[in-house]
Amino acid sequence: MAVGAAKTPQLLPVAGVRIGTACAGIKRTTRDDLTLFELAEGSTCAAVFTQNAFCAAPVVVARQHLAHAPRWLLINSGNANAGTGVRGLEAARETCRALAVLCGGKPEQVLPFSTGVIGEYLPVDKIRDALPSAIAALDEAHWPQAMQAIMTTDTRPKGASRVVHVAGIPVTVTGICKGSGMIHPNMATMLAYLATDVRVAAPLLGQVLDAAVEETFNCVTVDGDTSTNDACVLMASGASGVSIDADGDALALFTSAVREVCAELAEAIARDGEGASKLIRVRVENAVSAVEAHRVANAVALSPLVKTAFFASDPNWGRILAAVGRAGCDNLDIARVRVWLDETCIVESGGRAPSYTEEAGQSVMAREDITVRIDLQRGTAARQVLTCDFSYDYVRINAEYRT
Repeated sequence: MAVGAAKTPQLLPVAGVRIGTACAGIKRTTRDDLTLFELAEGSTCAAVFTQNAFCAAPVVVARQHLAHAPRWLLINSGNANAGTGVRGLEAARETCRALAVLCGGKPEQVLPFSTGVIGEYLPVDKIRDALPSAIAALDEAHWPQAMQAIMTTDTRPKGASRVVHVAGIPVTVTGICKGSGMIHPNMATMLAYLATDVRVAAPLLGQVLDAAVEETFNCVTVDGDTSTNDACVLMASGASGVSIDADGDALALFTSAVREVCAELAEAIARDGEGASKLIRVRVENAVSAVEAHRVANAVALSPLVKTAFFASDPNWGRILAAVGRAGCDNLDIARVRVWLDETCIVESGGRAPSYTEEAGQSVMAREDITVRIDLQRGTAARQVLTCDFSYDYVRINAEYRT
């Protein structure tokens, strides 16, 4: 189940970035579950990772390797290699060594990533055996294959592309991601891989990625659980010949394109939340700070009572009001707070809006896409968080995950 009509993302190849996939048979034997990115010599790379203290072994290794001019990314689905201790770290490093031998590079130039079941040991032999097939499949046009290969409980592949013109030259940003459950900021639970053909120094590339992630992937929550394996990588091959530096309009154009791709991917995650039947945008306006706005939006988006009311199409506005009230806003004047469901005002002056009717609320709650707009009237900051409803299927999917 997912919200909205299924659409096949039209992904543009990125010069200087080749992708290959293969079936290692880690959890299933009927689909590719191993993905390899190969970056052109001289490429730069930036990444952000989970803040979960029990971060997975590949996260530890990828963080260490990020400073060594990465040339390859190696991703497996079906096994998270998390909660696996020293053995897990050695397994992640062994996959890097195996790939480096085949590609003629150094193990430190490989960034490993894993997604799947936590607490099970990584089948290194299966990955090693599948590497030649992944290498043989390397092609700039294989974004769609990678988009499928990184999926776990996702019901839809997720990808996006943008083209912007810098000094008359077209440059491309393409990205894919996976994520459906165990989704919550820090840095939102998923794996995401973006690439561009511009040349950008790694520190500046990191600044662009940090800003995009903060407003997109860090503003998605499905169930409030932050994963052990989160990672988002932005690769820049430089193959277009266009350079981006800290000055000028080119940086603004590039930053906007990266953010747009991240935003489209983030919405795709919320639409494909496990068991989701509704996409909910929680927008908080006129807060004291962006931090406060985010806190209030999260309180509403994370509330199981709010999320189950949306699943039932029940305009139980009191649940939204209660979530705003417990969000921790100092000296909140409840008489100034106003709340809308799409165009319908449901709360003002500390209680139910005089114009509100149950019929109007019911009409909005029956929709697939709903915006909850909360005006605090105490500042100028705003923030939006994407979420989805809680359905019976969320429980079923997670109860059956290991079977």
